Amino acid sequence: MIKIYARQLFTRFYRHLPRRLFQRDLMLDGLKTNARRGVPAALARICLECAQASVPALYMRFASRPQGLDEAEAAAARRRYGLNNVAAEQPLTWRRHLWACYRNPFNILLTVLGIVSYGTDDTIAAVVIALMVMIATLLNFIQEARSNRAADALKAMVSNTATVLRAGRPDGGVYHEIAMDQLVPGDIVKLAAGDMIPADLRLLQARDLFIGQAALTGEALPVEKKAGALNDRPTNPLECGNLCFMGTNVISGTALAMVIGTGDRTWFGQLAEQSTSQCAPPNAFQLGISRVSWLLIRFMLVMTPVVLLVNGFTKGDWWEAALFSLSVAVGLTPEMLPMIVTSSLAKGAVQLSRQKVIVKRLDAIQNFGAMDILCTDKTGTLTQDKIVLASHIDAFGHRSERVLENAWLNSHHQTGLKNLLDKAVQEKMADDAAGPALARWRKIDEIPFDFERRRMSVIVADGGGQAHLICKGALEEMLGVCSRVRHGDQIVPLSAGLLAQIGEVTAGLSLQGLRVVAVAARPVAADRGDFSRLDESDLILEGYIAFLDPPKESAAPALEALAKHGIQVKILTGDNERVAAKVCRDVGLSVNRMLTGDEIEGMDDRQLGLIARVTTVFAKLTPLQKARIVSALRRDGHVVGFMGDGINDAPALRAADIGISVDSAVDIAKEAADIILLEKSLMVLEEGVIEGRRTFVNMMKYIRMTASSNFGNVFSVLVASAFLPFLPMLPLHLLVQNLIYDISQIAIPFDKVDEEQLRRPQGWRSGELGRFMVFFGPISSIFDILTFGLMWWVFKANTQEQQGLFQTGWFVVGVLSQTLIVHMLRTRKIPFLQSRPSWALGVTTLAVMMATIGMTFTPVAGFLHLQALPGGYWPWLVAILAGYMALVQSMKGWYVRRYGWQ
Repeated sequence: MIKIYARQLFTRFYRHLPRRLFQRDLMLDGLKTNARRGVPAALARICLECAQASVPALYMRFASRPQGLDEAEAAAARRRYGLNNVAAEQPLTWRRHLWACYRNPFNILLTVLGIVSYGTDDTIAAVVIALMVMIATLLNFIQEARSNRAADALKAMVSNTATVLRAGRPDGGVYHEIAMDQLVPGDIVKLAAGDMIPADLRLLQARDLFIGQAALTGEALPVEKKAGALNDRPTNPLECGNLCFMGTNVISGTALAMVIGTGDRTWFGQLAEQSTSQCAPPNAFQLGISRVSWLLIRFMLVMTPVVLLVNGFTKGDWWEAALFSLSVAVGLTPEMLPMIVTSSLAKGAVQLSRQKVIVKRLDAIQNFGAMDILCTDKTGTLTQDKIVLASHIDAFGHRSERVLENAWLNSHHQTGLKNLLDKAVQEKMADDAAGPALARWRKIDEIPFDFERRRMSVIVADGGGQAHLICKGALEEMLGVCSRVRHGDQIVPLSAGLLAQIGEVTAGLSLQGLRVVAVAARPVAADRGDFSRLDESDLILEGYIAFLDPPKESAAPALEALAKHGIQVKILTGDNERVAAKVCRDVGLSVNRMLTGDEIEGMDDRQLGLIARVTTVFAKLTPLQKARIVSALRRDGHVVGFMGDGINDAPALRAADIGISVDSAVDIAKEAADIILLEKSLMVLEEGVIEGRRTFVNMMKYIRMTASSNFGNVFSVLVASAFLPFLPMLPLHLLVQNLIYDISQIAIPFDKVDEEQLRRPQGWRSGELGRFMVFFGPISSIFDILTFGLMWWVFKANTQEQQGLFQTGWFVVGVLSQTLIVHMLRTRKIPFLQSRPSWALGVTTLAVMMATIGMTFTPVAGFLHLQALPGGYWPWLVAILAGYMALVQSMKGWYVRRYGWQ
């Protein structure tokens, strides 16, 4: 039970680094199980009342109007209801933050040891331990406060917004964008495909609105929502067709809605309180930190009793042995680890922001550096984020203005999310041609796009009462609903021979690297007011529009740079395989194998995992297939990043170890991502990866140095305790030595990193840490034993009366060797010559060494039970330290050849 509780304590502590970087989608898994229970009855009653109320009654209830609230009314409502943030997103007060910084396993352990010291009248030891805890807590508090402020500033650069209607504005009350946290009950918001639902809403108008609310209900398919009061009396608000809830997102369609609940007064907010009180499964970063911490704690739990027994049996004074082993336990506690981790991550986040990379979750930085596979779409990353309509032809390859006009009518009148293809069509249609077409046709209805059908339709009518359904979409899906084809002025049945001819025409376009979209139409009854996807049948194939997606000039060098840094790039796209392969060839990406969505459907997860290893291009994918591929690669042991910016990318962004999006992405993609790029470029991504690795390497420096140094000290203590008639060092000496060593580590997060350590992915390897500790720790013990011999035989410190001289001699060697090992183990190269530390680390090291030496000549020495060392000691000290550094350097070369150097 103790071990289980301790693991929970570790997980809770490291999950909040820093605590302000809360991300909504991290709670979503826990929300589904609580969605139908646990929400206060009062909130459910309010939702049901709003669902059944008429629109005038809603306006009266929230003191609103069709033109929306004015600025003064919104400000008053904001003072009454507060910001639109759930409880978990609220900043901690400084008192709670300080308590949270103290409440970590290492500080709690030190506090217990300090209380024991005080209870045994060892006041000096208790004071030193309290000082260590205070320094560690305050440093962590200061670093987290800085990182929180930096994180808030960074997140504000990419914060999601809502489209709201404000009354009484000089511009006449038009829609404009405001931050989601500024919404208040009574606000009128506009929704479109790709938007996050910013609060709990009651629909006022809706057009083909489909909501993805799997996060709350577990329903895999989107749910259609419609406006209008409910006539029946539902019992579950989640089943009300005219309500939308915070945390869900718009898949397709448009709507106008009124805010009925914000912040903690939303369904999401109430469930969040319950979900955040439970421990979410730790991610790779948290698991790595936990494994390393447990390795150090297990080492302490094993070695401390051994020190107690050896000293007790050899000295006969069990009380003194207990105090000494207590000090050893304090010395083995890596109390600076939380501060080092926080400082490293915060520094990495600020540095990444200068490179146009915004970090939403700090622990994602380590995953950034550990990433070895990057999955991405090609549009906007390998290709320019601008598409040009290259041709508009009929089914037989002849230029056709009719096809262009039909495509333009479809793109212009659709109200969903307009993508780059729609923009290219609208730009191609000249103004002198668009004007008459717009005057001739009026819109009746539309059938929005979804990723299952991969097409969308609009229904338009002319002044003469003729109505047409105009559909455009992916070629194969379009051919499945076409039964006829336009050949000149004739309509002919779509035969097998014509299908073969169509295939030749479209294949030729694809081989040129053009994206092909089919356009079809058919007459419909003009007096119908509501159309559905069932009406997309018996269509007449009009022709195709083909788009040129030119590659970026920076794509090829960026791919080459990623490959040099050990990152394999895989393309996951909804386009066909021919277009994807052509783009890959243009940017120099070698295609080992291609796989289509239809082939993936016939595979189980094991088969997909095996084939995904060797596949470069995955084409014609659905959103869930993208997520399946990412999950399969993760199960294969890879650290997978996914880069996407569309609605269809959200499942894969959540499935990846690190989700990467851009500031121009749809809301749901930005919400699901861990990293936001301010520039959609693989070159920017490569710079972020390098900074992630630099951050991780600096964290590992502290862990390696602490582990190996602690192991060597304990080994030396055991040897000395077995043969000396007195303690090799007083408990107070061990505590002060550990305090000085901790101070020397403060600058590690700001240290330089060797170029070689940035070339390969970096990940947690607790087994390698244990080997490193056992290998390098005893090296220091060799020179400790030489110091014992020096003090015993050369300086005759071999009696009880001379133990102070012995202990002072080893104290100085111990502090200086532990300080120098920072520079020896921070690099695989020759320190100071081939690899220079940062100025901060250099200054800190020099200050600590001078303070330690000066300590023996000042009145502080008497307080610490130290004494002045003879002049003959100092040449021996230089020789011991030089020999120690030379041996460590030579052993590093052997270790690197045998095991490598992460």
